[in-house]
Amino acid sequence: MSELVRFSLSMKRSLLERLEKMTRARKYANRSEFVRDMIRDALVAEEWDADEEVVGTATLLYNHHARRLSERLTDLQHHHHHVVLATTHVHLSEHLCMEAVLMKGRASEIKGVADLLRQQKGVLHLVLSMSSSGDKLA
Repeated sequence: MSELVRFSLSMKRSLLERLEKMTRARKYANRSEFVRDMIRDALVAEEWDADEEVVGTATLLYNHHARRLSERLTDLQHHHHHVVLATTHVHLSEHLCMEAVLMKGRASEIKGVADLLRQQKGVLHLVLSMSSSGDKLA
């Protein structure tokens, strides 16, 4: 079991008031939980900046009627099978689809695959959600 350590820090009252407002707005039980999550977010960003092994999800919206787009997206995923873990495909309307491509690998590899997916004609939007493999967050 990890050891809980208490510490204090100093900040301007106006900054503390903003911290308290954000903590309440995001419905955290206390400011400690909120600050821990901010630190974890910074640690994840460091992993991505250091090009470590991480996980990410590329969520893309596209028009499935775009010529050969579905085939190109599948081919890209197969070509990068060492990074792509799984794909979930959802039909949003008669013309629009959403795919979530779950990936694990070096940050640069995941960004590269996301960029290739984004560049395909017919892809309307892609967002990359970046996370950690979890080893360094405990």
